[in-house]
Amino acid sequence: MAMADITVRGAGIFGLSIAWTCARRGASVQVIDPFGAGAGSSGGLVGALAPHVPENWNPKKQYQLESLLMANAFWAEVEATGGVSPGYGRTGRLQPIQDQRTLDLARAREVTAQTYWKGEAEWRVCPVSEMGPWVPPSATGYLIHDTLSARMHPRRACAALVAGMAVMGITVQAEAPDQGLVVHAKGYAGLLELNRMLAGPDGPAAGKIVGNGVKGQAALLRFAEGPEVPQLYADGLHIIPHADGTLAIGSTSEREFDDPSGTDAQLDEVIDRARAALPVLHGAEVIERWAGVRPRARSRAPMLGGWPGRRGHFIANGGFKIGFGMAPKMAETMADLLLDGRDDIPEGFRVEDNF
Repeated sequence: MAMADITVRGAGIFGLSIAWTCARRGASVQVIDPFGAGAGSSGGLVGALAPHVPENWNPKKQYQLESLLMANAFWAEVEATGGVSPGYGRTGRLQPIQDQRTLDLARAREVTAQTYWKGEAEWRVCPVSEMGPWVPPSATGYLIHDTLSARMHPRRACAALVAGMAVMGITVQAEAPDQGLVVHAKGYAGLLELNRMLAGPDGPAAGKIVGNGVKGQAALLRFAEGPEVPQLYADGLHIIPHADGTLAIGSTSEREFDDPSGTDAQLDEVIDRARAALPVLHGAEVIERWAGVRPRARSRAPMLGGWPGRRGHFIANGGFKIGFGMAPKMAETMADLLLDGRDDIPEGFRVEDNF
């Protein structure tokens, strides 16, 4: 058997995207995950690919913008190769505006979006009356409509990447020896491992926690509004109509938790809030309840680059709430580093930025 150029440990969205991109560029790749593809937080329900607000611009916001703009071509190629849809659609997002201060701020962001998004997408303030029946109640009568936000089905996206790589002869293995350069993309479990290895008394991040996990709970409803309606963001919740006749609602953000995968009354509250924000959801059947722990780097940006003190080992972690949106650009950045030795990791994204 030929030796692999790249070993990717972890088959969540970061690991699968890196493996896919490296393989498409001609590398021999093996992917290892004892739990299978999308077994962690990448196997969730929500799939909101939403931008940061267009103000106070910084490298993280620019990087995310570039990744969101890459997403359509990235996922179209994945689907065309493996024949499995990731459920991607750049359908935009609506947000109700509930008070005058928020309305003034939203109108100011119309101007800054023109500067930072450079005509690739719009952020507009619109009267509710212009937006048709699929709108949340708005106290001011106005909504924010951005055309950059997209949605996808997280599990289907992971399955689409697996199917695309299978065409190239790559499968997710439960275990295998490391070969070539090694990428550690193991999500929450990987952050705990990094804390043990880097933050110990003799480690380069001695006494510091480089990352942790934030639990999220979400629900899936049977509700077919139509595959092209925008996602909604109301009362701090993402409401995502998927292309398969389901609708996802999420999520909680729990820093402290005893049961990483259990749902409880906090999810009941999320469902009630979603129904209050969008009354048409009353009566829609809840068909799944989900919980998982999302990996959050200390810097709040994805953690990318070489593993300090471990030659030939690399880290891609910390996707947190924006992992799916960041995946196309992140995979390109890591492939550049692994295959060409080109380091284009932006400010704030390096492993060392979390020390």
